[in-house]
Amino acid sequence: MGTFDFVSSSQEIFRSAILQPGPPANFALETVQEAIKPQRQTVLVQDENQSLENALRTLLQELVSSAVQSGEQIMQFGQSIDDESSQGQIPRLLDIVLYLCERGHVEGGMIFQLLEDLTEMSTMRDCKEVFGYIESKQDILGKQELFGRGKLVMLRTCNQLLRRLSKANDVVFCGRILMFLAHFFPLSERSAVNIKGVFNTSNETKYEKDAPNGISIDFNFYKTFWSLQEHFCNPVSSTVAPIKWHKFSANLMVILDTFEAQPLSDDDGNANNLEEEEAAAFSIKYLTSSKLMGLELKDPSFRRHILVQCLILFDYLKAPGKNDKDGPSESMKEEIRSSEERVKKLLEMIPPKGKEFLHSIEHILEREKNWVWWKRDGCPPFEKQPTERKTGQDGLRKRRPRWRLGNKELSQLWKWADQNPDALVDAQRVRTPSVMEYWKPLAEDMDVSAGIEAEYHHRNNRVYCWKGLRFSARQDLEGFSRFNELGIEGVVPPELLPPDVRSKYHTKPSDRSKRAKKEEAKDATPQPEDNQTTTPATETDGGGVSGELEDSAVPMDADAVGVNISQSGAPTPEENLKLSPNADLGQEAGQSEAEVEVEAEAGMIDGETDPEADTDAAS
Repeated sequence: MGTFDFVSSSQEIFRSAILQPGPPANFALETVQEAIKPQRQTVLVQDENQSLENALRTLLQELVSSAVQSGEQIMQFGQSIDDESSQGQIPRLLDIVLYLCERGHVEGGMIFQLLEDLTEMSTMRDCKEVFGYIESKQDILGKQELFGRGKLVMLRTCNQLLRRLSKANDVVFCGRILMFLAHFFPLSERSAVNIKGVFNTSNETKYEKDAPNGISIDFNFYKTFWSLQEHFCNPVSSTVAPIKWHKFSANLMVILDTFEAQPLSDDDGNANNLEEEEAAAFSIKYLTSSKLMGLELKDPSFRRHILVQCLILFDYLKAPGKNDKDGPSESMKEEIRSSEERVKKLLEMIPPKGKEFLHSIEHILEREKNWVWWKRDGCPPFEKQPTERKTGQDGLRKRRPRWRLGNKELSQLWKWADQNPDALVDAQRVRTPSVMEYWKPLAEDMDVSAGIEAEYHHRNNRVYCWKGLRFSARQDLEGFSRFNELGIEGVVPPELLPPDVRSKYHTKPSDRSKRAKKEEAKDATPQPEDNQTTTPATETDGGGVSGELEDSAVPMDADAVGVNISQSGAPTPEENLKLSPNADLGQEAGQSEAEVEVEAEAGMIDGETDPEADTDAAS
């Protein structure tokens, strides 16, 4: 079959396919196989792709011609009037080709070539609908398998549309195209960042050179004002030639002096609501007629536009260059600094919300510096490639090493002490303090003569107290046991306290109980019969002796013992028991041997002795 016959047959086959209902996945591959029979392959070779592309481009041209002859919009040609959800023939054809490109059945750049042909054959009104279709398929067109094949074709298509559009009348459509390119291309795409920093010198602002008749403003000021746009259009020319810079600086001072002499009031800001103006109409450039100069000077939006241009120019001049020769001179830097301060003060004074507006502009310019550095560093890519998993010689993935403490850093830190034995004797290393050293700050707080206020005491620090109790539980169990009775002050070692404070917190419990017994014995009348109770001792199975002793386990003092001996003659067995040095360990009524042993051990741990009891026993 010849090339012409193949193109004709393919057109008829695809013309029938676009009329079939259902998604393209149901019939797209069968349509391609039928067009290239008898091979019936699922992936076309280069010659077959080229022949199929020529057939589809010819079919698309015929469909556009039919739509123009019928007077219908090309994207709606062939759409059923009864069924609003149905597609036109051209969007249907594009969907079929896009499905084939996405699945890899045909060459991926075929869909981009058809979209370029369609925009070239369409009017600007139809191009808006064509571009709407492109925007709806942006995610599919941006896939890696399609993007690499058609990114240059799509860039050429969008640039051709921008050239055909009017920058003044089609501002919204131009913005849609630029936003699509920003999303379609990656952030680090070098073709869209203007690496060389070329300025758009073709954007020329035209204004009147001669004063018209009947003008009511200073025409010299008018020319001075609009001449600033020549410097804004190409800032490089102002910095290279010192004469141009002095001219720009002088003209700018005239403009700033005029703005300062004629400040705007809040009424001017309310009368010219920026949000309402932008909602009603938007123009990319201001009119330069001399008759409008007086009204434009009273417009807050107009003043902000000019002053923001000044800040952008200053920001460009202050940007660090690749070498010192590219930057401004010291005198120029001083002029830029003073002019920038005046411009910011004027922006802050313009109603409404001058301070908020200035803050937003400063934030934008600060972020712009990051992009400047990124471009001067060669636009390094932002995307990070996924790391490849390393495989062994046998083709299997290497097993990740297992660390004792979860990761490599913690495991090395755990072994650090063993690998650095000198660190254990280092005087500067962190160590656990001793009890005496730790409680010293609290002991100083307890000294009344120090005059430390209560709110600054260390006892108010819960973390300090909690750590101290842990240290005392490990190193000073006797001091730790005094916490329940005396609080945190009782844990402080007595060696750290002055004598008056030490007697308050470190009096022995046995001494206090004996003093109370002495006072009771002196006040009470001696009654020998009542004070003595005899109960026969009984032997227990364990070989111990149990008996009911006096109510108190504390030994009696010497006076009470002397009275009992003198009245009864020889001491009774019970009195001998009370006079024994081991009387403190006697069992109380109803007390088991285990409890007695626990109390005895507690007394040994405390390490306290009763010297008065020893003296009584000896007598």
